[in-house]
Amino acid sequence: MTWRQFFVLSCLSATVLLSLLQDGAAVSVGTQLTAVEEDQGGAKQEIFAQASDASNFLKKRDKRSSKSQDEVNAENRQKLWADELRREYYEEQRNEFENFVEEQNDEQEERSREAIEQWRQWHYDGLYPPYLYNRHHI
Repeated sequence: MTWRQFFVLSCLSATVLLSLLQDGAAVSVGTQLTAVEEDQGGAKQEIFAQASDASNFLKKRDKRSSKSQDEVNAENRQKLWADELRREYYEEQRNEFENFVEEQNDEQEERSREAIEQWRQWHYDGLYPPYLYNRHHI
């Protein structure tokens, strides 16, 4: 069998198979409603609004219409809440940075104090109190 014959045969079989599947799918889907689907009919009426109600709802609020006071209040509450969160975050960041700077300054002050104390002990001659610039000059 050549490749052309194989190709034609496979296309023909695919066409037959698809036509059978399409007919079978149409037969399997019935138009009669079962008891469960009939019970759900009331639920569908509750979920979906009538076309006139939906169009009236959309007409009631377009882009240029003003917001109700409840919507304005809700938006203002959300903005105030976001501002408060932002304020708390930046205050916390500022406090952490201030604590870091204070620790750095304390460490630097401690190193400086230790260096000065070592200098005083090294240059103390026993005659005067060990102060940094309280040495006698000859």
